Amino acid sequence: MECRQPPKPLHYKKPFPSHRLEQMKLKMANITTIKTSSDGAWQGDNPLNYAIPLLIIQTVLVLSVSRSLTFLLKPLRQPKVVAEILGGILLGPSGIGRNKQFTKLVFPSWSTPILESVASIGLLFFLFLVGIELDIRTIRRSGKRAFSIAVAGISLPFLFAMGVTFLLQKAIHFGTGHNYLQLLMFMGVSLSITAFPVLARILAELKLLTTQVGETAMAAAAFNDVAAWVLLALAIALADGQHKSSPLTSIWVLISGVAFVAFVLVLVRPFMNWVARQWSRQRQVFDEATICLTLAGVMIAGFVTDLIGIHSIFGAFVFGITIPKKGEFASSVAKRIEDFVTVLLLPLYFASSGLKTDVAKLHGMEEWGLLVLVIVMACVGKILGTFTVAMMSMIPVRESLTLGFLMNTKGLVELIVLNIGKEKKVLNDEVFAILVLMALFTTFITTPIVLAIYPPSRPSKQNRAGPRDDLSILACVHDHHTCNIPSLISFIESIRPNTTTTTNLKLYVMKLVELTDRSTSILTVQRSRRNGFPEGSESSMHDQVVAAFKAYHGVGQVRLRHLRSVSALSTMHEDICHVAEKHGVGMIIIPFHKRWRRGEQDEDDEEAIEIGQGWREVNQTVLQTAPCAVAVLVNRGVGTWLQPGATDATMRVCIVFIGGLDDRMALDLGARMAQHPAITLSLVRFMSTEDWETDKELDEVAVNEFKAKLESSVTYIEKDASSITEEVLRIGKSKEYELLIVGKGNQLPESSMEDSRLEHAELGHMGNLLTSSAMGITSSVLVIQDQQLVTSNETELRKMASVL
Repeated sequence: MECRQPPKPLHYKKPFPSHRLEQMKLKMANITTIKTSSDGAWQGDNPLNYAIPLLIIQTVLVLSVSRSLTFLLKPLRQPKVVAEILGGILLGPSGIGRNKQFTKLVFPSWSTPILESVASIGLLFFLFLVGIELDIRTIRRSGKRAFSIAVAGISLPFLFAMGVTFLLQKAIHFGTGHNYLQLLMFMGVSLSITAFPVLARILAELKLLTTQVGETAMAAAAFNDVAAWVLLALAIALADGQHKSSPLTSIWVLISGVAFVAFVLVLVRPFMNWVARQWSRQRQVFDEATICLTLAGVMIAGFVTDLIGIHSIFGAFVFGITIPKKGEFASSVAKRIEDFVTVLLLPLYFASSGLKTDVAKLHGMEEWGLLVLVIVMACVGKILGTFTVAMMSMIPVRESLTLGFLMNTKGLVELIVLNIGKEKKVLNDEVFAILVLMALFTTFITTPIVLAIYPPSRPSKQNRAGPRDDLSILACVHDHHTCNIPSLISFIESIRPNTTTTTNLKLYVMKLVELTDRSTSILTVQRSRRNGFPEGSESSMHDQVVAAFKAYHGVGQVRLRHLRSVSALSTMHEDICHVAEKHGVGMIIIPFHKRWRRGEQDEDDEEAIEIGQGWREVNQTVLQTAPCAVAVLVNRGVGTWLQPGATDATMRVCIVFIGGLDDRMALDLGARMAQHPAITLSLVRFMSTEDWETDKELDEVAVNEFKAKLESSVTYIEKDASSITEEVLRIGKSKEYELLIVGKGNQLPESSMEDSRLEHAELGHMGNLLTSSAMGITSSVLVIQDQQLVTSNETELRKMASVL
C-alpha cells in the first residue's frame, strides 16, 4: 500500500472571512449570469435587473442631477466640473446613496463594472481631447518664467506631501502591505497637479486667457500637466511593481513607457501631420476612413499603454498631442466626438467616482482635522510656490497672487489620479474622500477669489479712443451667419468713400465665437492674441471670414482690421461694446438671429431658421448698451450684391422715412450710399396732416437737406401715413429693392400700432413688420438705431429747426 506524506499545514496571517467569500461568489455569479436586456414587463421581467435598461436609467439620473447642479451654480460662475463632482458625491453613499434601498435598486453592486467600463471609454476619449487642447508649442514659446513657476508649483506641494503622508500613515489605518513611497507619489501628484482643461475655461470665461496673467498660467499649467502625467506613470509603475515577483518590473514599465512616447512622437506624429494635410486638400471634408483612423488610433494607443502596465488613458492623451494644432484639423476632430463624450459619457465617470466617495468614513475630529490640513497644505504649497517664483520673475504682486490661485485649480485630472490610486489599493476610503473634497474645495474657490483680486478691466466711457472724424464701422459675424457675409460686404461697399475724398472708412470685422465647454472653443481662444477683445491674429488669415474680406486689402479709402471675440453669450455684448468704445466706432452692425432658406423651385417659398435664443439676447443687449449707433442686418439673400470696387452692378436701396431720431440716422446713412455709382436710391416718406410727430421740424430740416444735396440722384416719393403698414408691406413684397432701410424707433400714428404684440420687439414696429416670417417679404432689411445720446449732427439740426 502506497504511503503518502501528510499535507503541510497552511499558515494564514488572518483567516479570510467566510461571509466575504460568499459575497464574492455571489458577485461573480451575478456578473456572469446577468443579461443585457429584458423580455419586457408584460413577460414579468423587471428591467432594472438587466444591464442595458439599468444603464439607461443610471445615465438619465446622472445627467439630470449634474445639469441641475450646473444650472444652480451658474450664478457663482463655477466651472461645470464642480457641479459634476458634486453630482457624483450626492448620488453616492455621501448623499442619496445612504438609502440602501435606492442603492440596491439603481446602483446595485453587479452593475458597477458595467458602469465603470462605459465611463472609462468616455474618459479615454476625453483624455484624447485634453491632448488635443495641449499645444506643445505653447510650452516652447513660454520661456523660463513659466517653466520656473511650474517647477515651483510642483516642488513645494511635493515637499508638503511628505509631511502630510507621514501624518496620514500615523492617523489612518491602511492595513498590511502598505508602502510609504507609493502613497507619497499619489499624494504628491494630487497636491501639485493643475487641471489644464478647467483652468483654460476659467481663464476664458473671466477674459484673462491671453492677458499676461492668463498666458503665463496656461504655459505653466501645460508644463505642470506634462509633469503630472509623467509622475502619474511613475506612480502606477511603482504601485504595480509591488505586486510583481521581480523588483525590476517597475523599471521595465518605465522604459517601455518612454519607448512608447518616443515612437508616437517620432513616427505617429508625422503621419498625423500627413493625414491633416490630406484632409485640407480634400476641402476639409471628413470621410469615413479619416474618422476611423483617428478613433482607432486612440483605442490602439490606450491598449498599448495598458499592455505596458500604464493606464490606458495615458496612451489616449499622448496620441491627442500628436494631432496637429495648426489649421482646423484638430478642431474638426474634436467637434465629431466631444459632445457625445463630454455630455453623455463623462458624467458617468463622475458618478462612478462619487459612488466610491463616502464622507461618512471621516468620523471624528481627527480625520476632519486631517481634511483641513490637506486643504491648507495643498493651497499653501501651490499658491506660495507660484507666488514666490512669480515675484522673483518681476511679476507684480497682484498678478503673482492671481497666478497662485489659478494654478491651484483641480478637476477631472485630479479625480483620475485618485481613482487610479484607489484601484491600485494605494488609497483607502478615508484618504480617497479627503482628497476628493480637497479637489472640490480648491476648484470652487478659484473663480470668486480671482475675480476679487484681478477683475477684468473695462475702460470708462470718458476714456475713449479719440474723435470720430472718419467713418468707422464694427461688423460682427459668427459661424451661424457666414451666409450673411455677401450682404454685409455689399453694405460696406455701398458706404465706402470714393477716391475723390480724403475720408477713410475704418472697418473692424469681428468674428464672434461662443465660449462653451467644448474643446473647439478653447482651441479657438488659444489661436487668438486677445481674448474677448482681441487684436488681429495671424492664424485668422486662414479663416473664411478673413478670406471673404480679403478684397478690401487692395481697395483705397478702406482700413481693414480683423478681430476675434470668444466669450459666453451672456457676456458677448461686453466685448462688442468694448471694441466699439475703444476704437471710437460710429456704428455696430450685428446679424439678425434668424436666417432664411429659399425653396429650390419657388423663391417666394421661404423658411426662417432660428439660430438660437442666446444670439437674440446678444443683439438685444447690444441695442440697449451700445455706445454708438447699431444696425441689425436681416439678410434674405435675394437680388444683386455689390463687390468691393464694383461699378458695373446695380443695387436698389429704399429708405422708409416716417420720422424720428433713428429715421434721421437712416437718412444720413442713405446720403453716403447715394454717392456710390452702383447704388440706385429711393426715399419713401410718409406724410400726414395729423400732429403725431414730436420732431416734425427736425425731420423737415433733415429731409430738405437730403433733397437739396442729392435731388438729382435720388428718387423721392411721398405717401399718405394713414396706410403705413399696407404700403410698407407692399414695398417689401414688390421685389423692387434688394435692401430696405428703416429706423427702429420711428414715430408712428396710434392707428398703425393697434397690435402691440411684436414678434421682434427689439427691431421696433417697422423692423418687426419687415422681418416677420409670415409676411412674404423678399427684400433684405437694415434696421437702424442711433446712439441714445444726442449727437453733434442732431444738435446742428435742432439749431436750424429753431431758426425756422
